[in-house]
Amino acid sequence: MIRFLFCALSAALVALYVMAFDHAVADEATTYPISIKHAFGTTIITKKPERIATVAWANHEVPLALGVVPVGFAKANFGDDDGDGLLPWVATRLKELHAQTPVLFDEGDGIDFEAVAATRPDVILAAYSGLSQSDYDTLSQIAPVVAYPDAAWSTDWREMIRLNSAGMGMAKEGEALIKNIEGEIAMAIAGHPELKDKSAMFITHLSASDLSTVNFYTTNDTRVKFFADLGLKSPKSVTDASAPGKYSGSMSAERIDAFDDVDIVVTYGNEDLLKALRKNPLMTRMPAVSKGAMVMLGRNPVGTAANPTPLSITFVLKDYIAMLADAARRSQ
Repeated sequence: MIRFLFCALSAALVALYVMAFDHAVADEATTYPISIKHAFGTTIITKKPERIATVAWANHEVPLALGVVPVGFAKANFGDDDGDGLLPWVATRLKELHAQTPVLFDEGDGIDFEAVAATRPDVILAAYSGLSQSDYDTLSQIAPVVAYPDAAWSTDWREMIRLNSAGMGMAKEGEALIKNIEGEIAMAIAGHPELKDKSAMFITHLSASDLSTVNFYTTNDTRVKFFADLGLKSPKSVTDASAPGKYSGSMSAERIDAFDDVDIVVTYGNEDLLKALRKNPLMTRMPAVSKGAMVMLGRNPVGTAANPTPLSITFVLKDYIAMLADAARRSQ
């Protein structure tokens, strides 16, 4: 179903990419130097970058969406079922660009600075990342770095596009990409009024053998921010428990009544976890759990893309919305 959906939407994406190329004249008119402010200061880019490298999760999707193949980017370490280091929407985009897979950085133990340096980049994109000051300083010795604006792992998909495209000297093309994705989202949710104003909570990975603690993504996390794009809202309980600068939080299951205002629960897990939740005397006190108003994300494209990125949004959008809409109906 997902593959069929993607094929149906690919024509719209191709139109966007053509539009991006049509903006080439505007791109050539970009005035340098470019100054980009972020959490570690200001990065100055003195001329148009030709060799783009990216680190961390999904930053490479911005240049790819704009028709530029990076010289290197992070190897997928989650959701890569076939082991080629690429998520399905990235592999598809490379094929559309008739491009070979570039250098893949193995970030299993952190950023591979030597591998990044070996690609000889003109700029390093990391608008969505968890860079430390030390990471930033080391990367900056290789090339100018576009880091996150405020807090680690909290840059939403729009700001990821804006910052990374600006770092490429393609800010106008980046804005066009944002508008195109916004249009696709608007069309997809138009047929699901049941989502409007429902509250949703994204619980992080639970263990069926230990449900004593409720770990959740805060309103600072991109998964939760994406709820607003889909017509959903964050419940007051989650908002109140969201500490500034933190993308996750936790609460003892003994305080589960605090989440009475949650209509829909989204979490990673399978049928075994769902059964455990329904049997747990504390968790079933949560209305969303007792009513079955839950979206269970397994190891599939929807589960991976619940953290929205420029290419993944289109790939799973209708399927994700359908799952949320089903949970919304159950919450009644």
